[in-house]
Amino acid sequence: MQVDVRSDRRLRFDEERASVWAHITRIDRYQDWWPWLSEFDGTTFSEEASWRCVVKPPLPYSLHFVVTLVEVIDHELVTARIDGDITGWAQLTAIDREDGSEFRLTSELRPARRTLRVLARLARPVATFGHDRLLDTGERQFRKGALRSELR
Repeated sequence: MQVDVRSDRRLRFDEERASVWAHITRIDRYQDWWPWLSEFDGTTFSEEASWRCVVKPPLPYSLHFVVTLVEVIDHELVTARIDGDITGWAQLTAIDREDGSEFRLTSELRPARRTLRVLARLARPVATFGHDRLLDTGERQFRKGALRSELR
């Protein structure tokens, strides 16, 4: 399978891993933190949970997909399968650090819908830009919405 977009990001937090993890699992707040998540129907953060999502990236289309949590180890790991307009997998791992915690997000995604495959092939920098911008914005919004307002 050809992979069109890979991610490998390390996010450092001043907060302890358990505290950050507690916010990551607050799926009832996802749409508050991330307004580009225009539809979301997740109800639980546990193995075999499936979430229907619609994302509006900073490009002229929406992505419809389902995230299925394959493996969840509290405070350590979550692995997910993604199916729909995009397919692939994502994994989030968490470790303690002397000065807080570090979360590593890795993923391999590719467009499944024909029009998105053509767009990704013809305008790969645009697709990569949209993906990276969404991740950057998502991190800022999580830090502002979850960690600043709710931890205090």
